[in-house]
Amino acid sequence: MTPDLPSGPRRDLLGRTPGPARAPSDAPTFYEEVGGHPTFVRLVDAFYAGVAGDEVLRPMYPEDLGPANQRMLMFLEQYWGGPTTYSEQRGHPRLRRRHAGFRVDGDARDRWVRHMRAAVDTLGLPPAQEAVLWDYLERAAHSMLNTVDA
Repeated sequence: MTPDLPSGPRRDLLGRTPGPARAPSDAPTFYEEVGGHPTFVRLVDAFYAGVAGDEVLRPMYPEDLGPANQRMLMFLEQYWGGPTTYSEQRGHPRLRRRHAGFRVDGDARDRWVRHMRAAVDTLGLPPAQEAVLWDYLERAAHSMLNTVDA
């Protein structure tokens, strides 16, 4: 059984409100500002196109990348103020716990970052929005490290 999520603003694993602060309720979310669902689909699809050919990252995924693609899409959309489908279907993200079974060393992180950077570059976002998105993604990649390089 999944515990109820706390009410109020969504929080990340460190208790911070994710994404840019949202002033009045009618102000657009970052998700809306960058183009909503189509933008995040392009981002995630481009990322997984890179993963598909990566000899280090590819073995971490099942044969069918589709479910992983969908989970990342739902997570990122929710994080940035879009639909809450991720939590409704999967509960709290618990990103570190969900990735604990995979060896995420510096090489795997750097490869993830390289594919995500290429994916972000396909979006053509204005510099300020790109910087906000990239800052989060880069910090997330570094937080997933769970193996010390030898």
